Amino acid sequence: MKIDHVAMYVRDLEVVKDFFVRFFDAISNEMYHNPRTGLKSYFLSFEDGAKLEIMSRPDMAERPKELCQAGYIHLSFSVGSKAQVDRLTSSLQAQGYAV
Repeated sequence: MKIDHVAMYVRDLEVVKDFFVRFFDAISNEMYHNPRTGLKSYFLSFEDGAKLEIMSRPDMAERPKELCQAGYIHLSFSVGSKAQVDRLTSSLQAQGYAV
C-alpha cells in the first residue's frame, strides 16, 4: 500500500498553485470545479511521483491554530541538499517571502 496523495484546503487557490509550480517544480492539472458545492481543486504532481491536492471552497471555516493539537501538523519537502535549501531560501526571500 502507498499513500496516493495529501490534500489541504487553502484560501487562495491560484496563489498556492503558482507557489508550488514556481518554487517546487510541481506540475498542475486543470482545475476541477464542482458548481454545486463550490469546491475548486488542483492536483499538483512532483518529480518523485508525490501528489498534493489543494482545494478551496467558499464556505471554509477558519479555526484558531494551536502549536500542539491532534491531527495533521505539517508537510515536508526534500530538495536534495543543504545547498539546494540555501538556494531555495534565497529565491523565496528575493520574492518577498518571510523565511
